[in-house]
Amino acid sequence: MQVALMQPYLFPYIGYFQLINAVDTFVLHDDVQWIKGGWINRNQILLDGEPHLCTLPVVKKSSYDLINQCKVTDIPREKKKILGKIQSAYSNAPFFLEVMPIVKDVFSQSENNFAKYVLYSLKKIIQYLDVPTNLVMSSELQKDDHLKGQSRVIEICSQIGAVLYVNPPGGVGLYDKNKFKEAGIDLYFLKSNKIQYQQSSTEFVPNLSIIDVLMFNSTESVQEILKQFTLV
Repeated sequence: MQVALMQPYLFPYIGYFQLINAVDTFVLHDDVQWIKGGWINRNQILLDGEPHLCTLPVVKKSSYDLINQCKVTDIPREKKKILGKIQSAYSNAPFFLEVMPIVKDVFSQSENNFAKYVLYSLKKIIQYLDVPTNLVMSSELQKDDHLKGQSRVIEICSQIGAVLYVNPPGGVGLYDKNKFKEAGIDLYFLKSNKIQYQQSSTEFVPNLSIIDVLMFNSTESVQEILKQFTLV
């Protein structure tokens, strides 16, 4: 069993989906603290040739709330405004007619728990891309919730029966391959190759939302992009 673990992000960049595609089971780490100022509920699209930030409003009771304790703001005009920006940005994109219904479906869902909201969006996208990876929530696993950091990740992997764990390269300084090996798990880090495709702008703008990738590429092309990485 090959496993990866990440916090739930709304319409994240292509590297997130490379991680999903690289494993059998992808765990959404929903029972950890919300990252203030992070990218959990926002990302960038390409509007008029420039990166443009789109943010889904979320209600938090305190700065210590876990991700799965946060609620999506049920204000139709906010969602309508985001959809309007996406439509304006990509109405002439080659795969707009295929992708925009998926985006609208995500924003029209009645679910207001943010973690479940993102789970739904990820399932819709990987279904569109025919990615068979199983998605699970860490809050649904029987584990020791007092564990932190590396010990917590190893515990989650052990609960699922992982023999290989894949992490983004940002974890190189945080995780020890020997510690994972002691638990019977091989640790690898996913390093994305240089990704570039034809956009509407003159110069390529990298690391935008998956929406941008889907709007400008066929499913077959995206499936190839998902494989453009190495494990180190």
